[in-house]
Amino acid sequence: MLSERKVRWSRSCTHSAILMVISALLLGCATTQGSQPVDTAEALLARPEAQVKTAVLQVLSADGYTIQGDDTRDKTVTTGYREEIDSVWDWLLIRRFGVGRSWVTATLKQEGEGATRVTIRVTYEGKESLFSAWRDYETPLQQSAQNQLRLLRNALGLL
Repeated sequence: MLSERKVRWSRSCTHSAILMVISALLLGCATTQGSQPVDTAEALLARPEAQVKTAVLQVLSADGYTIQGDDTRDKTVTTGYREEIDSVWDWLLIRRFGVGRSWVTATLKQEGEGATRVTIRVTYEGKESLFSAWRDYETPLQQSAQNQLRLLRNALGLL
């Protein structure tokens, strides 16, 4: 009788432990990652949309971003990851060995005859070591949306 109780108690503890481990794993997988911090800047520029789009493409290309797509009618300019080094090994820096990467989305909207509203969004990811995962970080000042807007105004001669 006593050994039968020990066996039941042992099975009960084992089942409880397994249930707790599975519950912890499921709860860990069920949590959602927080919303991505996006650095945003918006401005109304006194230039036609075509001129602003040309300047946006020029500024982002000069800053090392590759432009995704080439549809001139599209009002949204999206980039790939910023090129960190001018080398064939840049993909290694962006994918595995680097500590920071960013991309930009610029949205243009015509406001009247000669004005265009520009919204620039910069998303920046970083990691602390080679084997850690990429996670969202605050955008460095030189890659920030405000700096991209300043460069855009400078390219348009509005500063």
